[in-house]
Amino acid sequence: MRCQTRVVAELGDPPMSTAEGAGAPDVSAEPAEVTAFWRDLGLPGLVDVHVHFMPENVLAKVWAFFEDGRAGGSWPIAYRLPEAERLALLRAFGVRRFGALLYPHQPDMAAWLNGWAADFAARTPDALHSATFFPEPGAGAYVGAAIERGARLFKAHVQVGGYDPRDKLLDPVWGTLADAQVPAVVHCGSGPHPGAFTGPGPISEVLARHQRLVMIVAHLGSPEYGDFLSLAARYQGVYLDTTMAFTDFLNRTAPFPAALRPRLTAARDRILLGTDFPNIPYRYIRQLHALARLDLGEDWLRAVCYHNAARLLGL
Repeated sequence: MRCQTRVVAELGDPPMSTAEGAGAPDVSAEPAEVTAFWRDLGLPGLVDVHVHFMPENVLAKVWAFFEDGRAGGSWPIAYRLPEAERLALLRAFGVRRFGALLYPHQPDMAAWLNGWAADFAARTPDALHSATFFPEPGAGAYVGAAIERGARLFKAHVQVGGYDPRDKLLDPVWGTLADAQVPAVVHCGSGPHPGAFTGPGPISEVLARHQRLVMIVAHLGSPEYGDFLSLAARYQGVYLDTTMAFTDFLNRTAPFPAALRPRLTAARDRILLGTDFPNIPYRYIRQLHALARLDLGEDWLRAVCYHNAARLLGL
């Protein structure tokens, strides 16, 4: 019998329905689709390192940013649901562990977010205890405190924060993370819009200064895919997540070059499943379909969708 992922790779995705476009998808059938995907691969489920959970007032502002068109074009939130329903849906999908990423856009916000994230992790055992930071006095201290409290994954958003990752105020942060070997998911690529400090240049200087740093480049480094794949080849601690990469939605503005596809095979052990759930304008299954359509083999899919993250995060 042909594996379902192969069938998906050939058939592609149906277009988004009107309901999905309105931010209220009919999710009743989707858990069966997602679980069939990973069961066909012989996996125990999925590990998704790039999922967002935030305080409700913060998340509402993030959703408004996307839905108001400030990210560029139409971006309805596909999973505009209460927190409990979003958690239930991830569990129905078979997502065994997930990053609960959050990030500040200004000073004096990160420590408060980290307190909320610690409480969320305490009541949500399948969420990876996540934390964040901003270039400000005391950042090294509160990052160290978050790690002592159990944080296993950090998020940095260079674009939203509008800061230089080389800022001296972040040196103790990067150093603490490197010493503790706690990964940071870093949005440092220039998509969807370039910022003053996005792109491979600034973050490569951080890696040169902190060579033991474990960094997960968000969105596969879109649109500078090749440059970030090169950083992963150069530094043992650099990984990339698949968030939105290869989907029809991202391919409209930042298509992954076909010539780079062999490098995805070479980087098989450094690529992790990420989706941006719930802040995506399409169904969750579409990220999985996009990975299958690359036709890089079931071993590659198994590594990306589960084993790489399980190994990196000690799950």
